[in-house]
Amino acid sequence: MKAAEFDPACQACPRLSGFLREVKGQHPDYHCRPVAPFGDSAARLLVVGLAPGMHGANATGRPFTGDHAGILLYETLFACGFSTAPVSVQVDDGLQLVNCRITNAVKCLPPQNKPLGSEIRECNAFLQQELQSLPPASVVLALGGIAHRAVVTATGKRQVDFPFAHGAEHDLAEGKILLDSYHCSRYNTQTRRLTPLMFRQVFERAKQLLR
Repeated sequence: MKAAEFDPACQACPRLSGFLREVKGQHPDYHCRPVAPFGDSAARLLVVGLAPGMHGANATGRPFTGDHAGILLYETLFACGFSTAPVSVQVDDGLQLVNCRITNAVKCLPPQNKPLGSEIRECNAFLQQELQSLPPASVVLALGGIAHRAVVTATGKRQVDFPFAHGAEHDLAEGKILLDSYHCSRYNTQTRRLTPLMFRQVFERAKQLLR
């Protein structure tokens, strides 16, 4: 699959585009389109999530903005010096990321937050382009197993050689490191599978690798 620039009007996945039209009918003020990456275009840290949340990025048009997962993410980014504010409210709130960009493996809201394998593969060309645009000595921080596997696919590596594990580090070659974390979802944080300290430690490690 060839890399491709992000397309804000993409409708390549019939199930997703149909679902977005349905949600737009229920919530006319929502973004309900592919959600663009957010942050510093020259960043050396790329945070990769799964997909927009129904009442988060799908509503606001900014990754991890307006949903539960974004609370811990933006608090942690600010604490580690990657953001100018600890809270992301809406696209015009003045928040800026510092040496950091956030994207998703799937750019459109999937039903039940569960994209199909074919939809992940279809969207992978956009992620491939984002990874290729990273400068040397960069870190890719994957939030969860699906994002991790999407990154591995986008770099042309074999999944068996890159097992997902919280805190794991993988050499992607060309000076790029893949760093894994459990996703900062409501389920993971409420069950304590992922604690704020665990999450902070992963981002602190990213800072070390970027020095």
